[in-house]
Amino acid sequence: MQRKFIIGIALIIAAIVYLIVSSSQASAQYFLTVEELQQKGQQMAGRELRISGAVLGETIQFDSATLDLSFDVVHIPGDNKEIEAQGGLAEVLHQAVIDPTLPRLHVVYNGPMPDLLKNEAQAIMTGTLDDAGVFHASELLLKCPTRYDEAVPEQTGN
Repeated sequence: MQRKFIIGIALIIAAIVYLIVSSSQASAQYFLTVEELQQKGQQMAGRELRISGAVLGETIQFDSATLDLSFDVVHIPGDNKEIEAQGGLAEVLHQAVIDPTLPRLHVVYNGPMPDLLKNEAQAIMTGTLDDAGVFHASELLLKCPTRYDEAVPEQTGN
């Protein structure tokens, strides 16, 4: 009788551990820079991602009838110390948009066009990457460097 009780408790504990691990992996979100995302390539397709980059103003296209918004972002460093060493967020965003050699990412979003979406704004987007390399944003946050003089959130890249 005691053996069945111990086996039952062990199975319940194993089931609880399995549920915790599987739910935390399913809701895991990767925070990457544009460069890190391009380096990882297709292995990141379909995963929930959070990306940060500088908006290229000339690429912004918005259809007010369908609320389809698309634009490109360019790589900015993910390390706050590096951003400060380069002169702060406003300077990093400015240098990023004028450098044609930095990695770019095409972003599509469906929703109202944010007021802060303009050239040299920092975009922090949550969404997924498709097989064609297009980022489909489900959430779009923008920071204008003239309004906010803070660095980007900490990012990881392994």
